Amino acid sequence: MDYKELANLIFPDAKDYTYYEEKYPERDLPEGAEVVRVAPSPTGFIHVGGIFQGLIAKKIAEQTNGVFFVRIEDTDQKRKIENGVEEILGAYKDYDLYPDETVGKGNYGPYVQSERKEIYQSYAKKLLEEGNAYPCFCSPEELDQIRENQTKAQERTGYYGKWAKCRNMPIDMAAEKIKAGVPYIIRFKSPGNPDKKIKHKDVIKGNIDFPENDQDIVIIKSDGLPTYHFAHAVDDHLMHTTIVTRSDEWVASVPLHLQLFRVLGFKTPKFAHTAPLEKREGDTKRKLSKRKDPEAAVSYYTKEGIPKEALKEYLMNIANSNFEIWRKQNPDKDMMKDFDFKLNKMGVSGALFDMVKLLDVSKGIISKFTAEEVYDATYTWASKFDKELAEMLKDKDYALKVLGIERGNAKPRKDIAKWSDVKNIIYYMYDEKFDKNGEFEYQKITDKDEIEKIVKTYFEKYYDENDDKQTWFNKMKDLSEEMGYAREVKEYKANPDEYKGHVGDISTVIRVKLTGRCNTPDLYEIMQVIGKERLLKRI
Repeated sequence: MDYKELANLIFPDAKDYTYYEEKYPERDLPEGAEVVRVAPSPTGFIHVGGIFQGLIAKKIAEQTNGVFFVRIEDTDQKRKIENGVEEILGAYKDYDLYPDETVGKGNYGPYVQSERKEIYQSYAKKLLEEGNAYPCFCSPEELDQIRENQTKAQERTGYYGKWAKCRNMPIDMAAEKIKAGVPYIIRFKSPGNPDKKIKHKDVIKGNIDFPENDQDIVIIKSDGLPTYHFAHAVDDHLMHTTIVTRSDEWVASVPLHLQLFRVLGFKTPKFAHTAPLEKREGDTKRKLSKRKDPEAAVSYYTKEGIPKEALKEYLMNIANSNFEIWRKQNPDKDMMKDFDFKLNKMGVSGALFDMVKLLDVSKGIISKFTAEEVYDATYTWASKFDKELAEMLKDKDYALKVLGIERGNAKPRKDIAKWSDVKNIIYYMYDEKFDKNGEFEYQKITDKDEIEKIVKTYFEKYYDENDDKQTWFNKMKDLSEEMGYAREVKEYKANPDEYKGHVGDISTVIRVKLTGRCNTPDLYEIMQVIGKERLLKRI
């Protein structure tokens, strides 16, 4: 028996690999177009790093007139969760990162690895026929013993060289075991020598030297499904991937993957290993953890009501060091269309994910929203996550007036970082939520009689709901003067002994009396929205 006969024995029904070479021809794309993929596993909740990878991949594809596709790597069936695929694709849809090709969409599918079993078997058969793969009959117990012996001998663990018991098994013996029903897997027969070095240029990390791979890794498991290592090589070849973007935890696998591409006769794509998202913990940094950090989950941003635009904007800040400068120079441009993203400008070390900075970015993003946009986003979020806020917003006309305060100005308000902030920011605009008898902090003016005198004098003598803003402010100055306060802050600072305070102190008293807060958006606009009748009920 020869290798070809052994291959036919193992995979009698597998098509010749040339069938798939013809089925998935080269893509008809313009010169310079990149084919970029993201290959998530449906094994748990969607990590924010998945959005990070998707953002990078889609950006590269779009700016080169290429293709962005999502392939589901579900060869680890034991860890697969229900609805995992739907959650992954739903997240990309929610963040406007839906791929050009994916499950149910595209000519290079199936895009789920468990549905490509026959394809992998065809290429495994090719390796068997060429003597570049072999069946391995080692039981789990035998493999454990090999690792134990390696540890005792202070040698590298793994299945290689003299430790690869089945590597040089005679073909006839292997065939007899298969016919007898002995369980087996298929291993790659590595031609590597760890004493030799290979040089590799990563798109992000630059030049890296590695020892050659000599591990005879598993390529087809006992259930007939491939391992990630083998499957991704076959898939990226047939789908004509030009750039593999993935987390740098896979850097160590580069020698093996380069070897697989070479032995299979495939053109090797470029590899771009992105640094992990990290979180500061004390004086150190660590990876953003699914187990420890709620912000690691994409669902966290949905529940908190952080706009998708804000998260993407912040992630682009992390991705390219020059983005922040570009954004300052181009405040109104679309980053997906206009920013020139460069993989080689990505950091080689861990990227710090800072929630404070994200929320600051989010405030800037939301400040550019119209009142209608803020209303729609907040109401949609509240309908799902905050029924009390949703009820407050049912009067849309009034809510639009509330949310429109200081919006659309040259310097718009930046007090909303997420939709879950809105209720606390606007509650005082609703009579049923505002407690006029609450204990308020009036800052500099604390005498109750003085406070009541200021409020009474203002509403009896100066307040007119028909005043424009300048007239309103002039009257506030007149009130200050009448009450013994400086009309201007600079007047008070020049002669502090001559005045009780200044116009800012007076306006703060009015502000607190009407809102319960020392700091609010524009007081004039607030008073206009609340209206005379309701204002008078508050004093």
